[in-house]
Amino acid sequence: MSFPITRLRRLRKNPILRGMISETTISADDLIMPLFVCPGTNINNPISSMPGNSQLSIDLLVEECAKILAVGVKSVLLFGIPESKDETGEVACGHNSIVQKAIRAIKERFGNDILIVADVCNCEYTTHGHCGTIVDGDVDNDLTVVTLAKQSLSLAQAGADVIAPSDMMDGRVKKIREILDENGFSQTPIMAYSAKYASGFYGPFREAAESAPKFGDRRSYQMNPANSDEAMREIALDIEEGADIVMVKPAMSYLDIIRRTKDTFNIPIAAYSVSGEFSMVKAAAANGWIDEERIMMEIAMSIKRAGADIIITYYAKEIAEVLNRK
Repeated sequence: MSFPITRLRRLRKNPILRGMISETTISADDLIMPLFVCPGTNINNPISSMPGNSQLSIDLLVEECAKILAVGVKSVLLFGIPESKDETGEVACGHNSIVQKAIRAIKERFGNDILIVADVCNCEYTTHGHCGTIVDGDVDNDLTVVTLAKQSLSLAQAGADVIAPSDMMDGRVKKIREILDENGFSQTPIMAYSAKYASGFYGPFREAAESAPKFGDRRSYQMNPANSDEAMREIALDIEEGADIVMVKPAMSYLDIIRRTKDTFNIPIAAYSVSGEFSMVKAAAANGWIDEERIMMEIAMSIKRAGADIIITYYAKEIAEVLNRK
């Protein structure tokens, strides 16, 4: 029927009714908070391009986890800033590498009350800032996969609950799944950064993780922002190789990829609302141009509405605080 018999505004008049028929909901269980861990004690290095975020030494990182848990967010994603770097990222593979030590400290304090997702990549750990071993001026795929698998096993041995390879090397999910299974970690899931685009939205992260490439760019291994069909191929391959969760990154400019992934694959989907998305909102809010809380929640809702089951966001703690007020 048509107007005036059908009046869709009837269902919007009452706030209780609006909530009752809401098609999309967000809970703290959907959220993962990214954190950056650095060497030292009592170190809090604010990240200038990401207000409210810092590089934290392990002792302060543990305290930050307590604050995150207190508002209901139960999952963190760890990135490491090492004491020194090398040419291949091997520095990230040791028992006493920075993220491994952080994982053990968090688990000692909180046990299974917190889920630790360990990012697996080499860009923070290489002297050149690229995601793997350089041969003839480009990242060598197969040599890099060997290092990534070694790093993944070390992180699992330290107590990581989820392994999250973010490098975009071909075949790395299969190699990581094999090494985990061979060493008694068949129950450790892999959250693959499956459709990770070569995006301009990563700028603030590169300050946070000290991972800017010293030459060139990452377009030979991260995806072309123009491509959607290719994302479906990447995701299908990662699922075939053993990924338990697939990720689309960034989130806000790639909502169509999230929706297409949801419609195509029967698998949990994570979306990473990256540093540039966060910092743009912060900058606009600091200038009084937008309502930060409203925009923050609207962006999160759009990611969930597009089909993401999991939202990785630097706003995780603030979103949970808003949810707690309702």
